[in-house]
Amino acid sequence: MSDAYVDKISGELGLNASGVAAAIKLFKEDATIPFISRYRKEATGGLDEVQLGNIKDRLERLEELDARRDAILKSLTERGLLTDELKAKVEGAQTMARLEDIYLPYRPKRRTRAMIAKEKGLEPLADKIYGQGGDDPFQLAAAYVSEEKGVKDAGEALAGARDIIAERVSEDETARARLRQLFANKGFFHSKALAGKEEEGAKFKDYFDWKEPAAKAPSHRILAMRRGEAEGFLSMRIEADRDEALALLEPLFVKNGSACGAQVKEAVTDAYDRLLVFSMEGEARLETKKRADAQAIEVFARNLREILMASPLGHRSVLALDPGFRTGCKLVCLDRNGKLVHDDVIYPHNGEGAAAGAAEKVKKLAAHFKTEVIAIGNGTAGRETEEFVRGLKLDGVIIVMVNESGASVYSASEAARTEFPDKDVTVRGAVSIGRRLMDPLAELVKIDPKSIGVGQYQHDVDQNGLKKSLDTVVESCVNSVGVEVNTASRELLSYVSGLNSALAKNIVDYRNENGGFASRAALKKVPRLGPKAFEQAAGFLRIREGKNPLDASAVHPERYAIVEQMAKDLGCRVQDLVADAGLRAKIEIKNYISEGAGEPTLRDILAELAKPGRDPRKQFEAFSFGDAQKMDDLKPGQKLPGIVTNVAAFGAFVDIGVHQDGLVHISELADRFISDAASVVKVGQRVSVTVLDVDTARKRIALSMKSNPVIGPRESRGGRPAGNAPAGPRQERPQRRPDQRPRREEPMGAMAEAMRAFMEKQGR
Repeated sequence: MSDAYVDKISGELGLNASGVAAAIKLFKEDATIPFISRYRKEATGGLDEVQLGNIKDRLERLEELDARRDAILKSLTERGLLTDELKAKVEGAQTMARLEDIYLPYRPKRRTRAMIAKEKGLEPLADKIYGQGGDDPFQLAAAYVSEEKGVKDAGEALAGARDIIAERVSEDETARARLRQLFANKGFFHSKALAGKEEEGAKFKDYFDWKEPAAKAPSHRILAMRRGEAEGFLSMRIEADRDEALALLEPLFVKNGSACGAQVKEAVTDAYDRLLVFSMEGEARLETKKRADAQAIEVFARNLREILMASPLGHRSVLALDPGFRTGCKLVCLDRNGKLVHDDVIYPHNGEGAAAGAAEKVKKLAAHFKTEVIAIGNGTAGRETEEFVRGLKLDGVIIVMVNESGASVYSASEAARTEFPDKDVTVRGAVSIGRRLMDPLAELVKIDPKSIGVGQYQHDVDQNGLKKSLDTVVESCVNSVGVEVNTASRELLSYVSGLNSALAKNIVDYRNENGGFASRAALKKVPRLGPKAFEQAAGFLRIREGKNPLDASAVHPERYAIVEQMAKDLGCRVQDLVADAGLRAKIEIKNYISEGAGEPTLRDILAELAKPGRDPRKQFEAFSFGDAQKMDDLKPGQKLPGIVTNVAAFGAFVDIGVHQDGLVHISELADRFISDAASVVKVGQRVSVTVLDVDTARKRIALSMKSNPVIGPRESRGGRPAGNAPAGPRQERPQRRPDQRPRREEPMGAMAEAMRAFMEKQGR
């Protein structure tokens, strides 16, 4: 491991060098972030998952930089171009952009105008002109006129010389660095509608003539413009002031006002207009896309964490309904462990006779299977089915609407087909609805996180980066909660630290063939689950009814001896330590500190003894929507309870039980100025909202969370239409100084329209 990596990463992230070094060493040994953050606190100085993730990401980028550096040095060496000076510059490059700038003049390239000019023997002329002496450039050029070489006259010779100089300018490290900074700091997006596409691309109308600084453009607007461009409705450029760019370049190359200096100045202008502007725009597009992707992925990851860590119902007997009108409601009964014990179809919406039969069937099944909770999907006919079930007045039965996003994806998946080979997709979907109420995390890990529907432009961002980020979130959530090894699905087990899909399958197969695991130690009998995988996974796997009570906790098996010594010193059993807080209070932590187990680990152990295998998720609380069941029931000024279903940069979508989520624009989230919607709301949060405006034709609902919102369409409240619904008045902001430019109203229509279409596709 390079000490330079440690110094650089610790310096950039403001972390202790020894902790960074330990983390990198553990990463090289294939340790996972959850394992390191939980069980190697002494080694890293207590680095948390976020810090460890940042270290790992930066390490990967530095390794990528060094790999590219090695490839460049190899290429230069093989072609006999590497000098000591060039080698020192390559080895000293600290960024990928700097490294590529150094390599640019030596990189193999297609035949250019400068190459053609050199083939005509015009490079000496270019050198003389670039020297910018007092000679007449036309007289100098006359000596290079040659029919044999294809140089017809002095003008053509000078043009070729300028081509050579222009290429030198375009490959100059300093010139590129200055322009890169100009585009980064002062570049601006400029999007326009393509001719004849205005009507067809109306959803992008806010970007038909839009300009804004590239450095300040938020993720959703960058991705919206790029989508409009990709779909053929917009042209989008990143531009910089041409005069300012030339003012930065000319002093680097133009030495005086001589005739030769004028030729160099012309070459500099040509270099910018023909070569540099497109190169810099390309880099700027790439960098802004990376930034937009990172922001969008962060939003998705944050929302995903909230929905995965939603409160679980727990072990209850559930009757789950996947609603429908004409085709009926698929009904399944699940036991307290989520096992399917019965499936059927009822038709509560097909006339009085069918409704009566459906009511009788639900009552009998609920009584027979001792149903404690009825879960109803929130898709088509969801509220009508909820009304039907509530009308049955089943004593002691809780009725809960469940967000069914992604249930259809699971029902058609390989995992669902494997578990229920003889059931159709509708039955599998109903099972998923019931199970995601019992344990959202355990059920949602079975589907691609992108199908859960809590993202923003997830199909437009870097898919590898998105998958990596979302997998990290799922892994973090799974290991934070812990997994019951004797009941967990293969999909859930595959996210446990140290395991993968193959090992998870081996565990399930072994469990099916030999019965449940009696202890964590028995996991070592699973084929191909070696010591390293056991070390990484054991602490996150739970055996609730094993002989050793520690097997049900997050205490790692490598620390069992410490707990046993604690019990021995107190003259009791480990079970007694778990049951008796008075005994635990007598433990002197300092007596058990060792090289591998310091105070942080020992305090974690005591916390686990107090609540073995505690679930970090909040306790489940049932939620009920208001009386409104469809958009026609909504009236401006109406106050309703709702659940946040998605949080984006521009606001939050809220399910109020009418089959169409409403939008609380960021300006309506609070009575104070809000710059980040996530600072106010989270996915799954219960909120109280006020209806501002309803557009039934376009399926748009504007909501507010302000204490005293101004009711009505946004246009009537001093703003322009934005997003899924009118957005409300501008928020109160500090008094603007006279020299400050007013904040420009942002376009939201295209982005929110795309979000609304995506949510409709998900059945929301």
